[in-house]
Amino acid sequence: MTRGNRSLTLLILVLLAGIIVPFVIWGAQFDATLSLEGARQWMEGYGRWAWLAGIMLLVTDIVLPVPSTVVMSALGWMYGWWLGGLIAAAGSMLSGTVAYAACRWLGRGAARWIAGEEGLRRGEEIFEKSGGWLVALSRWMPVLPEAVACLAGLSRMRRRVFFPALACGSIPTGFAFAAIGHLGQSEPGWAMALSCILPVVLWLGAMRVLRR
Repeated sequence: MTRGNRSLTLLILVLLAGIIVPFVIWGAQFDATLSLEGARQWMEGYGRWAWLAGIMLLVTDIVLPVPSTVVMSALGWMYGWWLGGLIAAAGSMLSGTVAYAACRWLGRGAARWIAGEEGLRRGEEIFEKSGGWLVALSRWMPVLPEAVACLAGLSRMRRRVFFPALACGSIPTGFAFAAIGHLGQSEPGWAMALSCILPVVLWLGAMRVLRR
């Protein structure tokens, strides 16, 4: 393993530790509080601003162990698959945007201290070649969405590639889990399958547009 790869691996491990440690410490409490019913009751406490409370929950998933898929399902339960899906997708998009922007403009110095210039350069090479796929496919995985968005920001991934890829992952995932909540979780397999397949299909189409 080259020095650049070792430095990049260290940066990834530090970033994952920052995300996983809160899950280990507080994950059980959040899962118990933000069950499907619990998440709905918590958001309904904000009255007509419940949709905004749901979006804020999805954004706080950057630093806290919020079960984002449960929140998306609760939004579908409350607002239906269409409106709930729009809100869930918007929350996922905003979460990824905040993680990307914060790390791009505020985290570069810390990343350079951990990984050095060589490690950052290796990260830039990876995100230049495969960043779109990493961002799009990570949105339906646990833990990885914001970690990948942070790495994309640290690696200065091009905005015109990052945001279409983020949309290709966030939109189908938001609608899929909102549909689970709307349907009373009767067909979770179909929703999961669609959330895995649609980002691939959408990103293939987006790549064709970007190349033009």
